[in-house]
Amino acid sequence: MKKKFLTLLAFVCGLNGMKADEGMWMLSHISPKSMKVMKDLGLQMSEKELYNTKGTSLKDAVVSFGGFCSGVVVSPDGLVFTNHHCGFGNIQALATPENDILKNGFVARTQAEELPAKGLYVQILQRTEDITKRVNKALDKYYKEHAAEMAKLGENAKEKMRWNSVDSICLAIENEYAKKYPELICEVSPYYTGNAFYVNVYKQYDDIRLVFAPPQSLGKFGGETDNWMWPRQTCDFSVFRIYADKDNQPAEYSADNRPLKAERYAKVSLEGFKKGDYCMTIGYPGRTNRYLSSYGIVERMENTNESRINVRGVKQGIWKKWMDSDPKIRLQYASKYANSSNYWKNSIGMNKALKKLKVVEQKKKQEQQINEWAQKSKKRQERFGNLAPELEKAYAARKDGNRAIAFLNESFLGGPDLMRIAFYFDNLQNAGGETGKATWKNRLRQQYKDWNEEVDKETMTALIDNYAKQVKPEYLPDFYQTIEKEYNNDIRAYVDAMFKQSVLTDTNCVNLTLTQEQKDNDMALKCLKSVMELGGKVSDQISQYNMDVAEKERLLCEAILEMEMDQPHYSDANSTMRLSYGFVDDYTSAAGHQNYFTTMPSLLDKVAQSDRIDEYKVEPEVKALFEKGEFGPYKDKESGEMQLCFLTNNDITGGNSGSPMFNGKGELIGLAFDGNWDALSSDITFTQDLTRCIGVDIRYVLYIIDRWGKAERLIQEIGAR
Repeated sequence: MKKKFLTLLAFVCGLNGMKADEGMWMLSHISPKSMKVMKDLGLQMSEKELYNTKGTSLKDAVVSFGGFCSGVVVSPDGLVFTNHHCGFGNIQALATPENDILKNGFVARTQAEELPAKGLYVQILQRTEDITKRVNKALDKYYKEHAAEMAKLGENAKEKMRWNSVDSICLAIENEYAKKYPELICEVSPYYTGNAFYVNVYKQYDDIRLVFAPPQSLGKFGGETDNWMWPRQTCDFSVFRIYADKDNQPAEYSADNRPLKAERYAKVSLEGFKKGDYCMTIGYPGRTNRYLSSYGIVERMENTNESRINVRGVKQGIWKKWMDSDPKIRLQYASKYANSSNYWKNSIGMNKALKKLKVVEQKKKQEQQINEWAQKSKKRQERFGNLAPELEKAYAARKDGNRAIAFLNESFLGGPDLMRIAFYFDNLQNAGGETGKATWKNRLRQQYKDWNEEVDKETMTALIDNYAKQVKPEYLPDFYQTIEKEYNNDIRAYVDAMFKQSVLTDTNCVNLTLTQEQKDNDMALKCLKSVMELGGKVSDQISQYNMDVAEKERLLCEAILEMEMDQPHYSDANSTMRLSYGFVDDYTSAAGHQNYFTTMPSLLDKVAQSDRIDEYKVEPEVKALFEKGEFGPYKDKESGEMQLCFLTNNDITGGNSGSPMFNGKGELIGLAFDGNWDALSSDITFTQDLTRCIGVDIRYVLYIIDRWGKAERLIQEIGAR
């Protein structure tokens, strides 16, 4: 377990209903008040029907998809719906130039035709167990045993000791659970910035197979033009199946495995919905930072977000040029481009939203309120009375170093493919045991599969040049001296020489074992070493300030919870199962009032613009199908329209992609796939009037499966007749 947990706080708040549409709530601790709010909104299920460890419940139908997305089981035979962009990498890996299932789509006509998705897994939550008291007790014991040592240390050192002790305690608990339940995955996670700790117990399935994918023109309709925007017409779904052994238990891939007999699956609804109808999402949101200080928000904007915006903008421009010129390169770089551009655009939107909503100013007001509250008590004054200036000082001290690390990671470790190859190769050379070697070999092979040398040369040249313009001279890796002295500041000449000299440009290097001298002389490995050494040096320089930041942010969160003790507070998202609830709703922005759903004519209007916007192109047969207008049971009974995508005010973030959207009866009405541009600040602050969850209507999904894919067997399996 490679986690670092902040130390425990004294206050643990309960889960009560906040605003109807705000919060990512733990299913295991839904309070009576929350249930009342949900029932008032239209929920027709009991608490046990949502979460139950003694029987099946709706949570058993929801899966963590690959550890980065969510999904939902929709049939007794383990059929899983998720987003197209969640399955994108696996679909791409199965595609070939001769059979481009990414571009053309894929339909398995029989179970025998379902394709194994190597490396993909899904997890189903079994239960969540509260271990807060146990962690508190162990921490108290640690404090007593190390009291004298801690008294001699400075605040930074004490904070580090607390941090490491919690990490060790939780690791020991994880190991204990692993021995007790060897067939399960047991993970300890912190909640409320370290206020509470829970063990989440999962059953993991590693034999996952691709069943259905729409053509990319539909699964990514609108591409980057429409990403984070409304209105949308994207049919963002893909279909996989969970396989298990003869005893219905998790197993590695085998031809003898059979479809999972699901304990619980979600019923799909063809009934539709209207404005104001109850909607809830259940999924695995990744990370939010809603307790972050004003100084932390500024750092997020100026370092993390700005490095993404700047560096990814450079490399995506190069990739796009080459992808447009060559279909083979387009296929190779499709997934990488999609992954890169998603949070590139997110970072742009987040910075704009944070500025527009004056979030930093609001946070500063809250920090002033905390200071005024703290002054009313000597005890509070000693603990919280100087937080704002201490936070300002700590963030200022690490500003330049933190910026350098952000740009270093984006420019090199997350930039040129050759640097990623060098990183994987270095790990392969140092791997212990056959399992470790096999892991790094597989990663190398996948990296080579989607690599073009000429594209990468141009990318590396541009990123080396760009990095030097973004950081202070003292943060340049020493290979810049090599470029200056040996290549007369000609970056492209340095890059060309690296690609010509390095053994890593030969895919056969996967099977090589280099001597230390060979590694020291390989230009790609030398470049990587230079980057890593600088990163390590800068990290060491700012480590003490990182501890300052961690401590003060922890205390700030504690102060908020204590000052607002009479108010409910939900924990920040941390990639564990959460429920959000709200209702179907329209959207009013600066662009005007927008309806809560889109229809087929709006898609065809965009298709008509495809001569100038390439991302609105669809295949002629798809266009003909849509123009035919025979939507059968999938059109809305009230509007008479084929509804495509819709809006709710559910609280979601990254990781929620693929999350099922349920009506009040727990029936599936859609799959969440995006948020809206005006509320991209929602990872830091929730804005009730602006925040919208964008979902694909399940009826649109079924229509494509049925009418485009002609997959009658899947429609029958789902029970959508």
